[in-house]
Amino acid sequence: MPETGPLLNGGNSIRPQKRIFLGLLMLTCVLFTLLLVILWYVPYVGLANIHQNLPLILGIVFGAILALVFAGMIILALTVVLGRDLPFSRSLRGVLVKVLLPLMSAVGKLFGVSKDQVRRSFIEINNQLVLAAHLRATSDKMLLLMPHCLQFHECKFRITGSTVHCQRCGKCAISGLAELSDKYGVGLAVATGGTLARRIVVQRRPKLIIAVACERDLSSGIQDSYPLPVFGIINKRPHGPCYDTDVDLDRVEEALKTFLIPASQPAPEHEPLPALNSRGHAEPQ
Repeated sequence: MPETGPLLNGGNSIRPQKRIFLGLLMLTCVLFTLLLVILWYVPYVGLANIHQNLPLILGIVFGAILALVFAGMIILALTVVLGRDLPFSRSLRGVLVKVLLPLMSAVGKLFGVSKDQVRRSFIEINNQLVLAAHLRATSDKMLLLMPHCLQFHECKFRITGSTVHCQRCGKCAISGLAELSDKYGVGLAVATGGTLARRIVVQRRPKLIIAVACERDLSSGIQDSYPLPVFGIINKRPHGPCYDTDVDLDRVEEALKTFLIPASQPAPEHEPLPALNSRGHAEPQ
């Protein structure tokens, strides 16, 4: 079981990003409950005219749906808070990625929470679920996926797709990332956008990705890559968005240590991930 260092925050504390997510989760459950109550109450009289037991049957059905929703939300919240792989938590990551992010964005907008705050919260929760699953991979099955904006804007060397031409001048984070790539034997790729990133993932077929980007690109990348696990690290933007950005190299290295299997150890057996098509999406079984 991999040890999680302080930079990755193993999940035993409730950081502000988690509080935003858990708060929106609670509000979503309350709104969903009110919606079902309305859907049950409005046709109540009409259903009784058809058959006297129909309102009771509809109430039982809606009650069962609510019970499943609340059970799932409780398991998800406990997984986040405890940092442990609880039953069904891996399946709930799919719910988080495909359903809860757009839903949370809509609920957050109603209560004045910005999209970037919701996205940061989503990335934090996704990371905790990936950590809780205790996933590990060998160096040849792991990928460091970086945005092109990390490169120094005056650099004349092309590093898109591969950093083989990086001169390691130290003027940007790419140099440090290339050194980490060499040190741990993990592939490093630089993408200019989502389309190229998906192509790189399809070509290299990693089992786990450590990705760096802004909130928008990271959240969309996590959604596009599902069910492939992605550990996201938000970049630093001292000069504004998409221009000479930076990344915490210590956090990247700690993520590598957490998820990487030493060459001397056999890879653990996990359920095989679905094949990805040319767009980077899972193919139907």
